[in-house]
Amino acid sequence: MGRGLVIGEALIDIVQTRATAEHVGGSPLNVAGGLARLGRDIDFLTHIANDVHGQRIGDYIKASGAQLVPGSNAAARTPTAVATIAEDGSASYEFNLDWQLSGIPPVPPPLFVHTGSIAAVREPGCLAVAALLDAYRVSATVTFDPNVRPSLIVDRDLARERIENLVERSDIVKASDEDLGWIDPNHSPEHTARTWLASGPAIVALTMGDRGAVAFCAAGEARVAARPVRVVDTVGAGDAFMVGLLDRLWELGLLGRRADLHRIGLHALTSALEAATVSSALTVTRVGADLPDRATLSAAAGSR
Repeated sequence: MGRGLVIGEALIDIVQTRATAEHVGGSPLNVAGGLARLGRDIDFLTHIANDVHGQRIGDYIKASGAQLVPGSNAAARTPTAVATIAEDGSASYEFNLDWQLSGIPPVPPPLFVHTGSIAAVREPGCLAVAALLDAYRVSATVTFDPNVRPSLIVDRDLARERIENLVERSDIVKASDEDLGWIDPNHSPEHTARTWLASGPAIVALTMGDRGAVAFCAAGEARVAARPVRVVDTVGAGDAFMVGLLDRLWELGLLGRRADLHRIGLHALTSALEAATVSSALTVTRVGADLPDRATLSAAAGSR
């Protein structure tokens, strides 16, 4: 079945609503933990400290079933993000983090490599991330979620350039309409997604909140409706979507097989979108990025 490698930030989300609570977070960490909860073999490369917050993240990763890559706890301090939740459940963030990486991680050759969010644009670590993707993409599927955090971006043009360079090197890209509205405000998100598809990926998936999701591939486009649920907060919703998407493509035997992935049909793509939508819907009904395990996901998928 192979293993997946996820590269990116891990942090502690300090969620402020009527009360303040702390949750393990970070977009790449959520993807790593979410896939591991589904029984997938995942290695996670990050940059945290051996402090109280870092130990909590390490315990979470271990409990999820993922493996923390050796050397991931060499930071001076573990990053944090203060998340403020609005009345509609949407979240805004203020970050305190340092992002660095060095060397080749001591892990078996991965079936796929996933990265995104802060790890893709923040120096100096983003330069190492790009180099690792170039090294791994010879045999591994590359997956990417820009998951833009505008409050952390100083040079918008440079960030957009870095994001677009990673899109060109990726096989599977997932983005939200908010991401694409920030990246290219002069065009509709769907136009940008189609442009991205033409630059190299096999699949570009676009999430649109309560308007559902659409994905583009060489065979055309697939659309699915949003699953109606009571939203508690949207923390981790996009990460859960990515997890559901990758899990179904893994099940279909398309990860690690670039030529087959580029030939994906609309039936298979729709199936992957549906799985992603269920995973995301379950997550927004819970506080924080609490992604579903296999039993919960299967039960919800069967109830549709």
